[in-house]
Amino acid sequence: METLLIVDDDLSLLESLKMHFEDIEHDGAPRYQVVTATSAAGALRVASEVMPGVVILDMKLPDRTGLDIIEEMKSLCGDARIILVTAFHDMETTIRAMKAGAFDYIHKPFPDLAALDIVVSRALEYRQLSRRAASMSVESAVARLGDIVGTSGLMQQLVKEIGKVAASRATVLINGESGTGKELIARVIHNYSYDEPKPFIGINCSAIVDTLLESELFGHEKGAFTGATGLKPGKFELAEDGTVFLDEIGDMSLMLQAKLLRVLQEREFDRVGGVKKIKLRARIIAATHRNLSDEVASGRFREDLYQRLKVITLLIPPLRERREDIPSLVHHLLERINEKVHKRVTRVPPEVLNHLMRLPWRGNVRELENVLTRAVVLAPGEVLLSDNLPALEPVQPEPGQPNGHGHTAGGSALPNFLVSTIDDPSRIPTLDEAERMLIELAMNVTKGHKGKTCQILGISRPTLERKLQKYAGRQDSQA
Repeated sequence: METLLIVDDDLSLLESLKMHFEDIEHDGAPRYQVVTATSAAGALRVASEVMPGVVILDMKLPDRTGLDIIEEMKSLCGDARIILVTAFHDMETTIRAMKAGAFDYIHKPFPDLAALDIVVSRALEYRQLSRRAASMSVESAVARLGDIVGTSGLMQQLVKEIGKVAASRATVLINGESGTGKELIARVIHNYSYDEPKPFIGINCSAIVDTLLESELFGHEKGAFTGATGLKPGKFELAEDGTVFLDEIGDMSLMLQAKLLRVLQEREFDRVGGVKKIKLRARIIAATHRNLSDEVASGRFREDLYQRLKVITLLIPPLRERREDIPSLVHHLLERINEKVHKRVTRVPPEVLNHLMRLPWRGNVRELENVLTRAVVLAPGEVLLSDNLPALEPVQPEPGQPNGHGHTAGGSALPNFLVSTIDDPSRIPTLDEAERMLIELAMNVTKGHKGKTCQILGISRPTLERKLQKYAGRQDSQA
């Protein structure tokens, strides 16, 4: 519901306009909350209290003219659109009004209220467009499901979960290593959650210092702090009925975590330096590369906020755990890179693809894109060359890993359950089978305690969850 402020000293006209706009509905509910004032002083006071989206302002008022208070009204209401109304046809005043920032300048008496309806609707539409353009995180590019590349079992399961999440408005926590595409997943969820375009407002919580992050999220009033020369709406307000994406929320300070928790609980907030409560209408999607359960255990993240955020948790697998998706990703990324650098490198020899499949990819898909971009730029023709790719890392036996003599690199013997395989290679388990056996062994030792299992295996909690899900799914298919 949008707030509409009507200012006129003609009480009969004021009441008539109020009744007219209160009767307008949108999707079965009133479209406007209408407030009124009969003087310039009253208009400024009411505007500071209700923060209208549109102001219908009469030019001639008992104490001041409408033209006199446009600047003050804009300072109080930020991006509210002001429609000046006058009974006089004065070309000079029209020019002055438009120069002062009025959205429109119309004459009364109104021959047709439908014409006024159109002006008010257009003012709100321009306000929404302006808000979206003002947000540095709103991009013209639209992420669709086709941008999620991968046919591996892990990615297919993720796609199914995205479909279920998009059907709700629940808070989502996306967990994954840096470079796995957490923002892409958030955008796909957003775009499939709405039938019509809605704002997607993203902010990186680790890239902005605390003192500025609070203002970025909640906005601020004029004079709230040094440098606050005017009212500024925050990300939560700009998002309207869309989505706020809080990237790297694990890096947020405890102070801001407490404020965010209160916003999620009460579904309302106030600007820095303000007193008026603003309803939170947007959906929250958060993402982090950190293991928040570990952060909670170490006291760096609030447990109550963690519980609020993880209503639905999506785990994005690292690229090294879905290497079978690398060929598809390479061809998908090459299309984008070629367009960006104005080249046509389209052929990838099998040995080059094999080389890419064997790299460690600690930076995940982002690293793959950077590597391909460099290779495309350096390619002399249309063929991707392995000469322009990172060198493969030599495989060195690590402490605790077997060498070619049945002993580990540290000098100790093989684990008992592998000793019998030395003379009978057919009994050597596959990597997947060995991994599953180790996980089962660790889970048995810890009696199912996942935190202790992660410590024994040296892996993160999200990685363990993915692997348990992976092997449980295979058992179900075999059954």
